[in-house]
Amino acid sequence: MQGLGNDFIIIDNIHQTFVPDAEQIRRLSDRHFGIGFDQLLLVEKAKGDADFRYRIFNANGEEVEQCGNGARCFVRFVHEQGLTDKKTIQVETLQGVITPTLRADGEISVNMGVPRFEPADIPFHANQRSLTYPLTINGKQTEICIVSMGNPHAVQIVPDIEHAPVAGEGPLIATHPYFPNGVNAGFMQIVDRSHIKLRVFERGAGETLACGTGACAATVCGILLRKLDNDVLVTTSGGTLRIRWQGAGQPVWMTGPAETVFTGEIKL
Repeated sequence: MQGLGNDFIIIDNIHQTFVPDAEQIRRLSDRHFGIGFDQLLLVEKAKGDADFRYRIFNANGEEVEQCGNGARCFVRFVHEQGLTDKKTIQVETLQGVITPTLRADGEISVNMGVPRFEPADIPFHANQRSLTYPLTINGKQTEICIVSMGNPHAVQIVPDIEHAPVAGEGPLIATHPYFPNGVNAGFMQIVDRSHIKLRVFERGAGETLACGTGACAATVCGILLRKLDNDVLVTTSGGTLRIRWQGAGQPVWMTGPAETVFTGEIKL
């Protein structure tokens, strides 16, 4: 499946038991010797009162907390596979419950939860909370805004998205020692108060064509910095998402497409 070109394999782990190991995931993610994907998603039975449990593994085999584009694919998958007939479902993740809704127009909206900003919640090494933080990359100081959307993001504003240093700085930010669990590095160009362009270098996956939680994080940062309104179109290399956030204490809403590319079986 894919959401704006951010692609996944999704496995029904309700009717079978698939316990992935990191090497197996790395082999499957290889676009020449395996299937190829940015993330592997598992659909499982909920442990609590939610409808399902949602597990996410990056292409390098690491399990991560959240994936926004994957959440949209998740709700389409469980409908297509006949696992539910609910239009709105509750889904457990490592960082709490999210609520995706399959809309009448075919788009999918997801309540991504309330963003968190305390350095300890990212986690990020800082003495106190601030709107932005200096980060030294290759001897140069860069201003970043940090936010957790269930997974960690560091967002910086760039003048031109086409020439943003994603390939050079992205890996250095993603593995910076100030982020003990790694971080997704976002590069945001502000077009106007209701439109941004975004590229994201995702930890464990590299630059992807789109990043749902990254779009949420960038929009939230832009609103906090008083550079954006509350309803924003986010243009990524793979397409456009709509992100809405009403401010402190409120959840972030993400709306966009999700599509099945093919189904099949693989012998492991």
